[in-house]
Amino acid sequence: MTSVLYRSDAARGRAWAEYFAHHAPDVDFHVWPDHGDLADVAYLVAWQAPPELLAALPNLKVLFSSGAGVDHVDFAAIPPHIPVVRMVEPGIINGMVEYVTMAVLALHRDLFDYQARQARGAWEPIEVRAASARCVGVMGMGVLGQAVLARLAPFGFRLRGWNRSERASEGVEVFAGPEGLAPFLAGADILVCLLPLTDATRGILGAEVFAALPRGAAIINVGRGGHLDQAALLAALESGQLSRAILDVTDPEPLPADHPFWRHPRILLTPHVASMTQPETAAPVMLENLRRHQRGEPLLGLIDRDRGY
Repeated sequence: MTSVLYRSDAARGRAWAEYFAHHAPDVDFHVWPDHGDLADVAYLVAWQAPPELLAALPNLKVLFSSGAGVDHVDFAAIPPHIPVVRMVEPGIINGMVEYVTMAVLALHRDLFDYQARQARGAWEPIEVRAASARCVGVMGMGVLGQAVLARLAPFGFRLRGWNRSERASEGVEVFAGPEGLAPFLAGADILVCLLPLTDATRGILGAEVFAALPRGAAIINVGRGGHLDQAALLAALESGQLSRAILDVTDPEPLPADHPFWRHPRILLTPHVASMTQPETAAPVMLENLRRHQRGEPLLGLIDRDRGY
């Protein structure tokens, strides 16, 4: 019998176990700390896989990340022959699309300005700009970035995307590579970061990028906290180069209680909730990948270790 070990959120793990019990009775599914015989584990689903756990799994065939990102994975501790697969499932995609759409519309329709005016009892209308007069730029045109751009399109925003390599997308002005970054930024009124966190992208949301944006632009970071240069953001908000920032991720998480982001009037913080793996949609995706592996077919969401995503 094929053995799977789930080592992540226990409550979600129980939902995964119920799904596998019903749809894959041939799979021996364990939720940590119940792990059965570790020598039997062929598939590991985990957010983090400590080296000591990996060393105790002599017959591991695939490591499935329980989230869309893999920057938390220590690839050096994982034997080269073991594939690492990121989670790309409808629940993660839909959650990210909802969050970014909410954030973009809140910025576009001046929601935070009205909130501040309400607090001081001021009835002061702001001239409404048509969506077509505002450009939204998305950094990272993977599955999540493409889904966000597709959902924003019906509102009429001018859309542009930037990616490591060229990717066509209908109705989107696409820029690629280091040489395309400055031209991409020059027209982005609202900048959305959906990049994977790698050595090349760490700190990319910094002074140089902020200076290349139109004055008064806003940023939405739903990538990773490590993408953001915090001091550069505070300086850009202070100077007026940036008008607002919506941050769902920080470094560290949570921020210290005395961190200036907590009470900054032009920063909205949410606690890494933009998108979460949903058991009812993630378990079927993982099971399909397991079956693909058993049949010798390519795995969906396979990580390129050289690129880090």
